[in-house]
Amino acid sequence: MARRLYSFLAVALLALNLSGCTAITGETLGQNIDDTTITTTVKGKLALEKASSLARVGVDTVRGVVHLTGVVESAATRERAGEVARSVGGVRDVVNNLQVQSR
Repeated sequence: MARRLYSFLAVALLALNLSGCTAITGETLGQNIDDTTITTTVKGKLALEKASSLARVGVDTVRGVVHLTGVVESAATRERAGEVARSVGGVRDVVNNLQVQSR
């Protein structure tokens, strides 16, 4: 009986925690999965680019909007990162906050 009660309480607490996370971001589980997929795909494509600084670009996605952060070596590289992000399916917009810092 006590074991069943503890199991129920554990599941109830987990459900409350998960629902709380959803309420904070305002995203559904499906949206969260889509955003994670977009982020992973963008990071993978950036890593395959010839410009080595693109592999270190920060990528975050919220509701299909990709946010790029970090430092790159040229304006052309900055623009290329935006193009790569826009080429991924499901991307609604790209906010390119990459800073150019020449060596």
